[in-house]
Amino acid sequence: MITGAFMVPHPPLIIPEIGRGEEKKIQATVDSYHEAGRRIACLKPETIVLLTPHQVMYADYFHISPGKSARGDFSQFRAGQVRIEAEYDTEFVENLCKLAEACGLPAGILGERERRLDHGAMVPLYFVNQYWRNYKLVRIGLSGLSFTDHYELGQRIRETAGVLDRNAVVIASGDLSHRLLTEGPYGYRAEGSEYDSCIMDVMGKGEFGRLFDFSGDFCEKAGECGHRSFLIMAGALDRSKVSVTRLSYEGPFGVGYGCCMYEVLGKDLQRNFKEQYEEKEQERIRRQREEEDAYVRLARKTIEEYVAAGRKIEVPEGLPAEMYHSRAGTFVSVKKEGRLRGCIGTIQAVHGSVAEEIIENAVSAAARDPRFPPIEPGELGRLAISVDVLGSIEKIDSKEELDVKRYGVIVTRGFRKGLLLPNLEGVDTVDEQIAIAKQKAGIGEEEETELERFEVVRH
Repeated sequence: MITGAFMVPHPPLIIPEIGRGEEKKIQATVDSYHEAGRRIACLKPETIVLLTPHQVMYADYFHISPGKSARGDFSQFRAGQVRIEAEYDTEFVENLCKLAEACGLPAGILGERERRLDHGAMVPLYFVNQYWRNYKLVRIGLSGLSFTDHYELGQRIRETAGVLDRNAVVIASGDLSHRLLTEGPYGYRAEGSEYDSCIMDVMGKGEFGRLFDFSGDFCEKAGECGHRSFLIMAGALDRSKVSVTRLSYEGPFGVGYGCCMYEVLGKDLQRNFKEQYEEKEQERIRRQREEEDAYVRLARKTIEEYVAAGRKIEVPEGLPAEMYHSRAGTFVSVKKEGRLRGCIGTIQAVHGSVAEEIIENAVSAAARDPRFPPIEPGELGRLAISVDVLGSIEKIDSKEELDVKRYGVIVTRGFRKGLLLPNLEGVDTVDEQIAIAKQKAGIGEEEETELERFEVVRH
């Protein structure tokens, strides 16, 4: 069973041989680490499951380190004499992979790129090993999958510990925002301190259901690295009654370091946070579907029929007249749990009517967006869909003629062309809008481009 869990950061300078005195500036974090190490020694875990953002990360797969053991050192931080070795719990890994496969969760030992331990794993183990060494390790990376998938992986970790009757603890390694100070590693953004304040409130109270309320755009702007680690840990504590100890928070170097401990006291069936979140999402989507107009209903019907049966629908009867008789470029956007799941469109009309345009682009958004795997039937009830109908396109002389809320932008350099729709969550400035459009087109940040703008009617 899972007997405890620990939220910890991984600043290499906390190691005295690296910090050379600088670690004293985060003495509260040092003290918290020693407290966590002593608590782990009291729990006497046979297995430590360590979640690290610096393990190999795939967009659609959780990588679990294979093999019998691994080692690493801090040579990249000029302290190669500090070495960490760990024996892996191969039985735990094997059973975890089987349970993940049985429930369709993409996780396993394939795709290893670096056998050596990463610093996201070594920093916590440096302190753990001072107090407890009689354990085997399971090292797991994060992914680009949804927040609920991360939580579900934690549930499978908990299930594996139960099946094997293994006394296990989970360590969620992850720094908070990297954007707390102008002189910090990624500069300053207001979202940084806001994220840290919110996440420490959530984790310091053990209110893990609130982890799902952080949008992906907000997390990205905050520059955090541990949020998905915390979600996996939360899943490992699913339906568990826990005592929470908030140890410390500080961020003098422009990066947030938060430490919390969780001791399992028994069962609490009310702490089923993923189920609660999914119920709220289903209700939100249900209400949204009731308000959808003919444009969005057509896109949804197209996607559901194509995903479920592999058939592209014909233009149905009963649509508004303008959908049969007008022509325009359209974009169909699909989101799942607030995150983009597919978006494909046409800048100008390609087909004979707006209705045909929507059908073609809905199929493409569901199955042909190269950034995402095709939508699966089990996802259909959790999708939010929008349709943008593009207006006329006009050339402009400078970015001053743009408005990120009102106008979409098209950037062109030679044969490369990129488009970004207006009024998108997380895109707050014209400069951001242009930068993203350039990135989509493969145009360098400093390359000059022609600019065009357009308005849309969003359904």
